[in-house]
Amino acid sequence: MPDVEHGLGTVAPVTDTVPTATPTPVPAAADEVIRICQELIRIDTSNYGNNEGPGERAAAEYVMELLHEVGLEPELFESLPGRASVVVRLEGQDRSRPALVLHGHLDVVPAAKDDWTVDPFGGEETDGLLWGRGAVDMKDMDAMILAVVRQMVREGRRPARDVVVAFFADEEAGGVYGARWAVDHRPELFEGATEAISEVGGYSVELGGKRAYLLQTAEKGLAWLRLVADGRAGHGSQVNEENAVTELAAAVARIGQHAWPYTITPTVDALLRGVGDLTGLPVDYSDPATIDELIGALGPVAKFVGATVRNTSNPTQLQAGYKANVIPGRAEATLDVRLLPGHEETGMAKLRELAGPTVRIETIHQDTALEVPFTGSLVDAMVAAIDAEDPGATVLPYTLSGGTDNKSLHRLGITGYGFAPLQLTGDLDFAGMFHGVDERVPTEALKFGTRVLDRLLATC
Repeated sequence: MPDVEHGLGTVAPVTDTVPTATPTPVPAAADEVIRICQELIRIDTSNYGNNEGPGERAAAEYVMELLHEVGLEPELFESLPGRASVVVRLEGQDRSRPALVLHGHLDVVPAAKDDWTVDPFGGEETDGLLWGRGAVDMKDMDAMILAVVRQMVREGRRPARDVVVAFFADEEAGGVYGARWAVDHRPELFEGATEAISEVGGYSVELGGKRAYLLQTAEKGLAWLRLVADGRAGHGSQVNEENAVTELAAAVARIGQHAWPYTITPTVDALLRGVGDLTGLPVDYSDPATIDELIGALGPVAKFVGATVRNTSNPTQLQAGYKANVIPGRAEATLDVRLLPGHEETGMAKLRELAGPTVRIETIHQDTALEVPFTGSLVDAMVAAIDAEDPGATVLPYTLSGGTDNKSLHRLGITGYGFAPLQLTGDLDFAGMFHGVDERVPTEALKFGTRVLDRLLATC
């Protein structure tokens, strides 16, 4: 990467022969984060998972423009035409320390305009809320990162250590053309980095009348799988005991209806005990109803947490046949499987058992589960940054039921956390905003996030 020290700026000394001018105010991150988020939302970067969408190039060029404007020299690269990512390294005060990766993704899941109250790519601001696809996943964090970096550079401030700032393509389809491509083809960009921060954590929930922030220290493993049944093709009017559709349907039903047992991992244990402390609810893992009550106390975020006390396996697609009176010789189904950290091998074994001997499992895309400590200087710095902006609030670890680009960075030995700080109102269905209709984020939450991130980069 080019040396970006010149982008941090210097101020010439004032002498007696030079008249003193009134300093031009430096725009604060909180003053421009909403505008940046709006403009990112207005760039359609829908990811359909087949490289047929608009790609991220336009958004990446906008990011480049914002970084170039303050004197930085970022690099834009593509894995395929249009599938663009941007990386820049900020020089830290202490270059002997390992670097931190601060990353977001530029793509979003598609949005059906007719389902929305507003234009999903309009970036409208109404009643203190910013609406649009990506408002929470995750152009809000992209905007916060850009706003904070721009403010630090304009003010001539350096982060505590080197920070690799990255905006990746393709996270919504597993990162193959984004973070994974960068890790496999451009690992030098992350040289010296040992820790990373990205989505989905740092947001607040209301617990027992108190505010708590959930810091993501674990995420479930990802497995997109294909079930395949082969049979004997034939006329639909005949008796056929080797019907591929029948075999597949039975396997799909067994897997989709399987009641995975409650399994409490260390991160979930720490979270639920924290919920118990704040609410006064008992913690008894021998009673599923008690576990459900603890999860329910998290309000809308229970949708996230409720999927982290067990494995999940959801059938999502079916494909077979081409005519009503023809029995096909092959039938396929797609599964979205999420497995808990430490339980991936046993989970896959159970899936093979449920599929049965006549249905095989093929891997479409698979990535590891992660679980990292809720301890250390970076965690302490995140907690302190929250406390400085919201004194007395509790910070708890939690597991994400989905996945992030931290999985790709893990291949380089980089320990990843989810920390996109937002102070939310208790009535907002935050979990429902992810990939949902009418995605929106409070504008004050964006401003809060810039203040927390600024503090964090200065101290971590």
